[in-house]
Amino acid sequence: MTNNLDPTIPFSLTSPEFIRNPYPFYDRLRSDNPIYWGNLLKYPGWYVTGYEEAIAILKDTRFKNRIPLPQTSKKYEHLKNLQNDMMLFKNQPDHMRLRMLVSRVFTTRVMEAYRPYIKEVANDLLNLVQNKKRMDIVSDFAFPLASLIIAKILGVPAEDRFQFREWSKTLIQTIDLTRSRQALANGNETTIKLLDYFRDLINKRKDNPQDDLISMLIKEEQEGDKLTDEELLATCILLVIAGHETTVNLISNSILILLNHPEQLIKLMEKPTLIETAVEEFLRYESPTQMTARIASEDIEINGTAIKKGEHVYVLLGAANRDAKKFIDANKIDITRNPNPHLAFGHGIHFCLGSSLARIEAQIAIQTLLQRLPNLSIAAPDLQWRKLIGFRSLAELLIIFE
Repeated sequence: MTNNLDPTIPFSLTSPEFIRNPYPFYDRLRSDNPIYWGNLLKYPGWYVTGYEEAIAILKDTRFKNRIPLPQTSKKYEHLKNLQNDMMLFKNQPDHMRLRMLVSRVFTTRVMEAYRPYIKEVANDLLNLVQNKKRMDIVSDFAFPLASLIIAKILGVPAEDRFQFREWSKTLIQTIDLTRSRQALANGNETTIKLLDYFRDLINKRKDNPQDDLISMLIKEEQEGDKLTDEELLATCILLVIAGHETTVNLISNSILILLNHPEQLIKLMEKPTLIETAVEEFLRYESPTQMTARIASEDIEINGTAIKKGEHVYVLLGAANRDAKKFIDANKIDITRNPNPHLAFGHGIHFCLGSSLARIEAQIAIQTLLQRLPNLSIAAPDLQWRKLIGFRSLAELLIIFE
């Protein structure tokens, strides 16, 4: 098997063709080699498109999380320090320590208790647009829903949620591999605002605890667990970002999939109990997070490929979830697919802690929308995707309905 793409076929990770539809390229990479060495990004590295190879790397703790910014960076000091303290970029033993602390309060049982509130918010948002006969799924529904839910869970006042989208969009640009110097500068400025905001909120909760996640984390910190003030701040900010990006993308992508596959939409409307397997298939088919990066901490061999210490590894989750060796008719959508061992939330010790919440929000949002607004259709067929390679994210999704 060769380890080079056909040089006559031009390709760029930031090309409009890739942003619009990355899957044909993923298939080309995988057919060449499921672990492919390339120079497609600033740092050359291994692009992993095979499912089994992705699992092996995500499970292997010798592949370390990488900090998005170089540790020598002075220009974006606030952003770098914030990322250093985020659980998302920690390695052992700090990662497990932080994960254990957060997982005590961010449990599936706690998230399930929010179902009635999520349903209420979804209906309130649809009440606002019902008579307009058109809406943008992203800005009118998915974003405000995710904002209100994560604000409620964290204990952020509802009136402050409108800042969340811009904060989240700005910081996501800083960890995506398409980032520019301007994106990093903007991210550094946003980090200063976020740190000030959450320092103030944390101090208020220390004086007056509430029934919210921030108060619970403060309690964990005060009871002797090793959660520093900086880690508490970073955890709050991470939950804001993750609570928006994955959920907004999941809901928006799911509605787009259904509208592009009317036979699946009919099947779901005729049998609403399929919603759980449907959401799992939406996660597989259009994974909200498309890529995660690692660095080899020593020489490692994966399925016959020798990866050297210090080399970058880009695990393309969206590609692994379309691997025909693992999924029958991998490029087809099937809301009844079961089992469905997709990697949309990662795998191993870094498996997404917010996966339960994202699933619950998506299930309720999709069902409520379909029940309330029948005969949906796409208003603008020329879809605009955000220029990100690590995330599958619509800029907007305009729909019309009766």
